[in-house]
Amino acid sequence: MKLWPFFANSCRAPSMVTISLPNSQRARFRTHLRRGGVREIGGILMGEQVGPDHFRIVDFSVDDTIGTAAHFVRSTEHHAAELQKFFQRTGSDFRRFNYLGEWHSHPSYAVRPSYEDVASMQSLVDGERDIDFSVLLIVRLSCFCWFEAGTYMFVRHTRHYPIVLTR
Repeated sequence: MKLWPFFANSCRAPSMVTISLPNSQRARFRTHLRRGGVREIGGILMGEQVGPDHFRIVDFSVDDTIGTAAHFVRSTEHHAAELQKFFQRTGSDFRRFNYLGEWHSHPSYAVRPSYEDVASMQSLVDGERDIDFSVLLIVRLSCFCWFEAGTYMFVRHTRHYPIVLTR
C-alpha cells in the first residue's frame, strides 16, 4: 500500500485533522448497525484526501458476522479484497484515494476507544507496515436511530487524539 502524501516521511501530528462523513455513508452505517443489533461489527475505512489535513470517507467495508456483544476483530483477507476493489475503482490514485483507517461499533458502550482498541490501533501504526497514521471511527445507534460517532487519530510514535467528524 502506498502512503498518503499527508504524513509521508513524517511522524508529526497535524494541527487540525477533519474527517467528513457524507450523509450517504451515514445512512449505510445506520443500515449495518441495525442489522448488527447488539453485536459489534466493523471494517476498514477508505478515504479521499480533499485538502490539507482534510479527508472524506468515500467507502467502508463491513464484517457483520464475526463480532460479539463486546468484541470485534476484523478478517484481514475479506477487507484486503475490499481495499483492492476500491483501488481498482479509483484508478490506483494513491495520492488521492487510500486506506484511511478502521471502524467498529460499540452498540452497548460509549463511542470511545477501549484499552484493546488503543493497543490494536497503536500497534498498527507502530508496526512493520508502511502506515504512519490511521483513523479509528467508533459508531453506534442510540435510541435505534440516532447516529453517534467518535473519531480518533493514531500517528506513529505519538499519543492518539480525537479529531473532528463533519458531514
